[in-house]
Amino acid sequence: MPRAPNTVTALEAVLREVAAFRPRGFGPPIHGPPVPSRIFLIGQAPGPHEARFGRPFAWTAGKTLFRWLERATGAAEEQVRERVYISAVVRCFPGKAPGGGDRVPTPDECALWRGFVRREVEILRPRLVIPVGRLAIQEVLGHTEPIAAVVGRTLRAYFHGVKTDVIPLPHPSGASTWFKMEPGRTLLDEALMLIADHPEVQRTFRRRRTA
Repeated sequence: MPRAPNTVTALEAVLREVAAFRPRGFGPPIHGPPVPSRIFLIGQAPGPHEARFGRPFAWTAGKTLFRWLERATGAAEEQVRERVYISAVVRCFPGKAPGGGDRVPTPDECALWRGFVRREVEILRPRLVIPVGRLAIQEVLGHTEPIAAVVGRTLRAYFHGVKTDVIPLPHPSGASTWFKMEPGRTLLDEALMLIADHPEVQRTFRRRRTA
């Protein structure tokens, strides 16, 4: 774990800038607390309900995600939020897609927020990055193929110049069937076991838990 006072102060500075950044057409910025963790979880973007609660992964998809993480860490949602830094490719709700569902941010929109993520990574120097969903996986790994090629694996990658382990997870959206059917179900189980066995997870949560 980095030195907490300096790390928290640096993260607070980044998060103040996140809160002040208001791209036209987006909802209000959402971010988690400045947790000085070496585990860095990055999602796609807030949904329409997160602004009401003022924190990421606060609605249905978040409940699923935290059930997964409890299997991997042995910790309930609030403990995970206290010990894992939660970021996102885009920090504002991007609106609804014409056909329904949440709109996926465009590459140009992702680029608007990339500098914040880069600074967070440089401050925390994570030993484990957990990208959640296709867009986050692409942002971390540059991977544009089907996610079955990377979910269920531990990969070594440079993320904003920091060499780290990466264990991707699928998006926990209720609209997704990927993790409910094969091979997604088995690959999700394998990913959670890899997270459970990762040294940084064992160090952070002080217990060994097999998913």
